[in-house]
Amino acid sequence: MASQKVVENSSRLRYVRALERFYKSILAYLSTTQELTPESYSKKVTNSLKILQRVEEVALYKGDLQDLQKLVKKMIGYKDSDKDINEVKEEILYASNQLDKTKNARRYKKDKHSQSKYDDWE
Repeated sequence: MASQKVVENSSRLRYVRALERFYKSILAYLSTTQELTPESYSKKVTNSLKILQRVEEVALYKGDLQDLQKLVKKMIGYKDSDKDINEVKEEILYASNQLDKTKNARRYKKDKHSQSKYDDWE
């Protein structure tokens, strides 16, 4: 028998992967489609939502994952909105770039004075 913690971890991981899959599919659709229409966007979100609905929603505590979850809910919210599709595209792509920016900010650390650390060698 699997312990409760293992079951929780696996369900959380399954939910995160479903979120990322939904997010990436909508993002790829928005960035590659030549002629966007609200109907086609709505259809794409509905089809991608089937994947997300297979997995039960789990509480996420990490900041990046919470931001991803908010962005996915925003994408779903735009499905039936009256906004212009190009505005929706711009807002989603901007939010996506901000999410990537926060993820990359932790990964790469710029040395403030990179030249001064070699001054001792001369």
